[in-house]
Amino acid sequence: MSIGYVTLEQVARHAGVSLATASRVLNGSTRQVSEKLRERVNASAHELGYLANASAQTLARNTSTLVGLVVHDIADPYFSSIAAGTTRFAEEQGLIVVLGTTGRAPQRETQLLAALRSHRARAVVLAGSRTIDEASTRRLAEEIAMFTRQGGRVACVSQEGLPADTVVPDNRAGATALARHLVAQGHRRFAILAGPTDLRTARDRLDGFHAALAGSGIELAPHNVVHGAFTRDGGYESTRRLLAAGTDATCLFVVNDVMATGAMAALRDAGLRVPHDLSVAGFDDIPTLRDLTPALTTVRLPLEWMGEEAARLALEDVPAEEPRTVSVAGEVVQRESTAAPAG
Repeated sequence: MSIGYVTLEQVARHAGVSLATASRVLNGSTRQVSEKLRERVNASAHELGYLANASAQTLARNTSTLVGLVVHDIADPYFSSIAAGTTRFAEEQGLIVVLGTTGRAPQRETQLLAALRSHRARAVVLAGSRTIDEASTRRLAEEIAMFTRQGGRVACVSQEGLPADTVVPDNRAGATALARHLVAQGHRRFAILAGPTDLRTARDRLDGFHAALAGSGIELAPHNVVHGAFTRDGGYESTRRLLAAGTDATCLFVVNDVMATGAMAALRDAGLRVPHDLSVAGFDDIPTLRDLTPALTTVRLPLEWMGEEAARLALEDVPAEEPRTVSVAGEVVQRESTAAPAG
């Protein structure tokens, strides 16, 4: 025997009220219903096992309980940590988080935001670096504007430049501080795994690190800068190319920790010891570093807090005439993967 869904009409009939009254009680209309009728309708709904139609509730309330979270790659601990903060804050408000992943395709970000707009999501958090593709950025900005005009709110964990509140990690300053720390440790010859050429996070970290070296009178040889994917495998392959080309570096800076885990695996497979043969430093302080040996020197960002703060900005019922920015400083964390160069 098949079991069908209990309808609102069945609840109304069971409670002995009109369909309109049952709808006002169960779909959250702002129109008043007497407490006696409300109790009767709720009792019938419970007895029959009725589940309210979320779309009907959205129409009745002119809002929904959905919060969108769009990230590049949820398997990346950087994004999963941000997601943990966003989800925790939203769920404390009684809201439901819907996750979308872009695979680092800029057009996918715009598509997901449009889909969330069609479902009348209350707010959306976009987490991930902007690219240098101006056309993609313009299309995303237009979609954010439409989402906002429809009554939703958007916040980003990213660089500034979109018409939305943004939590901005200071990637350039963090990389500058790390470079100065490593120079003070005694390093003068550096190599960099610089990530993708079109990703602003990677470029900002490369630029900040390079500027600090230049300020210390240290030149960075072009063959010691290797670009690759912003992933563990990208770090592994970039390191293999660096070693194949030959490098005299005593310290390797990797522009994110996920790549750094791949880099250290590649060095181990090549028979090199960290930090005895080559020091390695990363950026982000992702949670999975606790399992890495030797422990990685890095720049710590408060990732869960960043996700939580973005959710707060998106869900805060305070009209903002101009997009707000929250700057987040990084903190250099010295661990066993870097040491003074031998000799």
